[in-house]
Amino acid sequence: MLAGEGAPPGWRRPFWLPASNYYFLAIGVAVALFFVIWGILHDGQESMPWIPAGIISGIIIFGAVFLREIILRRYQRRYLIDQQKLDRNLRAVRATSPGTRSVAKLSIERNAELVRRIKKKSAAAKTLMRLAEGHFEVFEFCSEYLALAEEQMKSVGTGSPRLAAIRKGRETAETIRKEHLLLWAEIEAKRFTKDAIGRVTISERIETAQKASDVLETALEYYPDEATLVNSKLAVAQVIGSMRVGHWIEQAERAQFKGNYRRAVSLYKDALFFLARDGDQVPDAETVAARINSEIEKINTLPLTSNMEQTSTPDD
Repeated sequence: MLAGEGAPPGWRRPFWLPASNYYFLAIGVAVALFFVIWGILHDGQESMPWIPAGIISGIIIFGAVFLREIILRRYQRRYLIDQQKLDRNLRAVRATSPGTRSVAKLSIERNAELVRRIKKKSAAAKTLMRLAEGHFEVFEFCSEYLALAEEQMKSVGTGSPRLAAIRKGRETAETIRKEHLLLWAEIEAKRFTKDAIGRVTISERIETAQKASDVLETALEYYPDEATLVNSKLAVAQVIGSMRVGHWIEQAERAQFKGNYRRAVSLYKDALFFLARDGDQVPDAETVAARINSEIEKINTLPLTSNMEQTSTPDD
């Protein structure tokens, strides 16, 4: 498998922290700290409280710049250098000899070097644990090595010392690959699920939550029996189902509050439709259905004049 194969479009992002978010956060912290220190010194009858407050805030901003531009950028360069070295080694091993179609032999030394670099890249990705793209890149490298090892195994003799080395390398790479794919799926699924909650419209919420489901589906293609992935996908499906049903219930409640009972009943019935269709994806579906039917029954028991108003403009 080549790097990036099997990944949904758009999952790969530059291995770097967004500068705008980083510096906005740093400035926000510095400004907040400025006013806190200024308030403390002002209450303490300090003659010019803004001077020490400004100095400390400036130190915070300078430290943030130093952290990003010196320390993190140095780490990024080291990360990219390791990546390039691994790429060159993999390409060299896969390259064919001039005039032949045979794949270059994977020696014990070269195999050990590739496995060592994969381990090093794995450790680097774990250092910046919450950056999903680092984990996915490790997964890609492991996948490429495993494809190479599988190809080499076809030509390795039974008594060859390379056999045990490649088998051991495959076991190591497979373990690391699975670990980082699960980490990638966990981080990305949580990120999309959290982002979905903050979206404004129901369509944006569902669309964003669906991206979390797609991430988990991608991981399940490789490890379909992994319990954590299965349970996470079910949880995301429940979030999406609850969003759909909850949207119609919310609209119905708004219509009911405004006295538009005919529209409220229609919206409650829409909620029942989605609940019947996606009931297995909605927690406590029977309880929710009972609540909706209770509200419909309550509206139907109102005086006849309360149920005869004209349908108003849709609330959503």
